[in-house]
Amino acid sequence: MKIINITKVALLAVASMMLLPAQADYPEKPIGVMVAYGPGGATDFQARIATLASGKADLIGQPIYILNKPGAGGRTGWNWFASEASQDGYMLGAYNVPHFIAQSIVFDTKYNINNLEPIGNWGADPAVLIVGKDSPFNTVGELLAHAEANPGAVTISGAGKFVGHHIAFLQFAKASGANLTYIPASGGVDALRMVKAGETVAGFNNLSDSARSAADLKILAVADLTRHDYLPDVPTLMESGVDVDDSSVNFRGLMVPSGTPQDVVDYLASKVPAMFNEGKTQGKMKSTNSPSRVMSRDEVIAMWNERQAYLTELLAGLK
Repeated sequence: MKIINITKVALLAVASMMLLPAQADYPEKPIGVMVAYGPGGATDFQARIATLASGKADLIGQPIYILNKPGAGGRTGWNWFASEASQDGYMLGAYNVPHFIAQSIVFDTKYNINNLEPIGNWGADPAVLIVGKDSPFNTVGELLAHAEANPGAVTISGAGKFVGHHIAFLQFAKASGANLTYIPASGGVDALRMVKAGETVAGFNNLSDSARSAADLKILAVADLTRHDYLPDVPTLMESGVDVDDSSVNFRGLMVPSGTPQDVVDYLASKVPAMFNEGKTQGKMKSTNSPSRVMSRDEVIAMWNERQAYLTELLAGLK
């Protein structure tokens, strides 16, 4: 009888443990965020701002550190994240849309919307068409006139292949009918450097990075549906006579790999948007020309699904 009673107690203990959350004390230590781009670029820069308040007790309750894994327009980091990152909630990833979705459509990647779980979105950064400060071109029309007179001679840099910059370029080239040459860089910082150094005639880059470097650049147009508050005097590409919409706007936020315990996902989803909306964080985003658009987990899931369907169709006509 004693043996039977002990067995019953043991079974009850196991059953009660199974009812407890998988990560009852989460988080107990600092949390990492993998950024698939190099230090100093818009994603890295904004990720550090967006997570500044993480240590507050009413938010995540632990500090966040950044782990940079740049390469191949983000593919190096996201491939690692989807296949090798821990699934215990202590390694998050920064996502970029349309980047990772477009790449998963075009390339054989280890990541797609089905093996990543969004947590929340902190910003939406449009692409802008830029030239160096000493460039002879002051409008989109002048740049396209030069391209028409010199087919293939207008080189345009971007952060990589099938990132937002590349999508903006593909739309721009198709809508304008111009013979243009895309030069993929190792990331947004390198793409910006190419324009500043005169290594390319022009570039598509993030509004945030370009606005912070405005002394070294001319910003000719915004690839969005409306003008932006940070650049009220800069027209959209549509206003400039080229039919380019907002498909290249860069949404940024945090995600975890599929397989992360649901209670951890739920905890992060309940805290992360509030962290992004924290007063000092929003002040820092605004003062650094970093466009903010905070979205919940459910809103990001809907956005991912919409972008997946839209980009599948868009890229079929652009490749």
